[in-house]
Amino acid sequence: MAEEKNTNKGEENMIFVGKKPSMAYVLACVTQFNNGNKEVHIKARGKSISRAVDVAEITRNKFVTDAKVKEITIGTDEIEGENGEKINVSTIDIVLAK
Repeated sequence: MAEEKNTNKGEENMIFVGKKPSMAYVLACVTQFNNGNKEVHIKARGKSISRAVDVAEITRNKFVTDAKVKEITIGTDEIEGENGEKINVSTIDIVLAK
């Protein structure tokens, strides 16, 4: 049971960007920083990557001006499509740190 709490705690500062408006994710990032987190991971896949970059920049330039981009990791996830074929999807993980 203690392990479950640790995995939840580790994912606490991760923002998974999807189809919602950018400001919803910006609010989530600002909230994480206000809760005392020193780092926030902004993750996205596929078409949401540009929105994740927007979220990072809006957060950094407008709301948490002392935050810096600590690390950017790009990669590829292989997912299974509807027909059973393998599809490669690009991923990004942007780490903002205070």
